[in-house]
Amino acid sequence: MKTLTKEMQSSISPSMALELLKEGNRRFVNNLKINRNLLQQANETSDGQHPFAVILSCIDSRTSAELIFDQGLGDIFSIRIAGNIMNEDILGSMEFGCKIAGAKIIIVLGHTKCGAIKGACDNVEMGNLTALVNKIKPAVDAEKTTLEDRHSGNSNFVENVASLNVQKTMKRITTESNILRELVAENKIEIVGGIHDITTGQVIFI
Repeated sequence: MKTLTKEMQSSISPSMALELLKEGNRRFVNNLKINRNLLQQANETSDGQHPFAVILSCIDSRTSAELIFDQGLGDIFSIRIAGNIMNEDILGSMEFGCKIAGAKIIIVLGHTKCGAIKGACDNVEMGNLTALVNKIKPAVDAEKTTLEDRHSGNSNFVENVASLNVQKTMKRITTESNILRELVAENKIEIVGGIHDITTGQVIFI
């Protein structure tokens, strides 16, 4: 598998970038990982990197974007934080990845059975985690279909909130970043949401 060069990155459209990730996830699900020489890729990217995607995902140990999309060194910018939440620093990282480094797509990736989502559903308060969980609360409040058992024991409620959390984060990206909003308007990047099923490994794009 070739290491991405600037020329290769430039030839990738946002729709092509999404298809590359879909193909990678299919390989992951079917245990057909591409054989890569990671040391060689480390050497080949030592003077520069040209990733084609920025992926915001959770810190959950089962949701490594490089693994579930079968990507190598130099292929993606991976931003990881509990609950795949948004803040100013993450938004700035996305702006760098797309405007400066040339990535063609932003993926906001939630996952099933997310502990941070469950914490928000249960109104967990614990040290600095409280502030993080509070950033997920708007998605909890937006979930109107569940009238009873609005807690982490209700798996349907949890997964609905996870999906809404992804959608709200996607909206915040273009609402709060003039740079990324302009790139979307110019068709230079796409912003796509997805949910990773930790049981099957499959990513369902929203």
